[in-house]
Amino acid sequence: MKNSEPLLVVTIALLLAVLACSNNPPSDSNSLTGTIEVDGSSTVFPISEAVAEEFNKAHPKVRVNVGVSGTGGGFKRFTVGDSDISDASRPMKTKEHDDAAKNQIDYYELRVGTDGLSVVVSTQNDFARCLTVEELKQIWDTGSTVKKWNQIRSTFPDRPIRLYGPDTDSGTFDFFTAEINGEAQVSRSDYTASADDNVLVQGISGDRNALGYFGYAYYLENADKLNLVAIDAGDGCVVPDPSNILSGEYKPLTRPLFIYVNKNSLERPEVKTFVTFYLENAEALTREVGYVPLESTGYKVSLELIK
Repeated sequence: MKNSEPLLVVTIALLLAVLACSNNPPSDSNSLTGTIEVDGSSTVFPISEAVAEEFNKAHPKVRVNVGVSGTGGGFKRFTVGDSDISDASRPMKTKEHDDAAKNQIDYYELRVGTDGLSVVVSTQNDFARCLTVEELKQIWDTGSTVKKWNQIRSTFPDRPIRLYGPDTDSGTFDFFTAEINGEAQVSRSDYTASADDNVLVQGISGDRNALGYFGYAYYLENADKLNLVAIDAGDGCVVPDPSNILSGEYKPLTRPLFIYVNKNSLERPEVKTFVTFYLENAEALTREVGYVPLESTGYKVSLELIK
């Protein structure tokens, strides 16, 4: 019996070690902690919000704050290191890149989808079914004197036109003004502006004389109270939908959507895991919220980039 005692002691020690290991949680989703700051485009917001919600189910101890300060507002935070990820509905401008470099912020630009920026009216509007690019410029250009619908076309009613759109920090504003008015940030200023697309939806849907624009996903979410206005760029009236946004037939208002990721932030495991999760699920979630996803190979290239 005495000869077996050392073996018994070793066996008990091994069993205790196994039990101890089983009681310590492995390094899995429940052990990941931290806070991730995401801010920027209201257009990209629904994608990032959907990703954050799904990510939180798998990693409940990680807090993901998703803000909506507009593309420009997001870049202001991102380029000084106040956020980890910046949602953007346009590429970063030269000055913004220079600001980031000055503050030693290195980053990845990752494309996550495509949007067909949508011009909309209230469902009470039964006449503005299609507008030409030239008519949109007539309405929105700086110095525009259009105050009534019948100033656009004589067949439109003699009623006031009330305009709604994103504020000047918005990437949507930059893109729309560049494509319609010929230069980014060039626009009439006498319109109701908001960084929150939901505010624009509420204003337009409740006003039969309203006209406005924002991302396609916000139209889809509110299709019961808004009408899309088709755009004629010279080849006939085209209403945005996923197929013609992807093909580029819906022009000139088809645009890329991005997230910008701080490379230093990627060194934190919660950020690296989140961005990986984002790219792995972006195809499904971008489609789910109403935008057009990339081909799956596009996300794979980005995943390889951040490894």
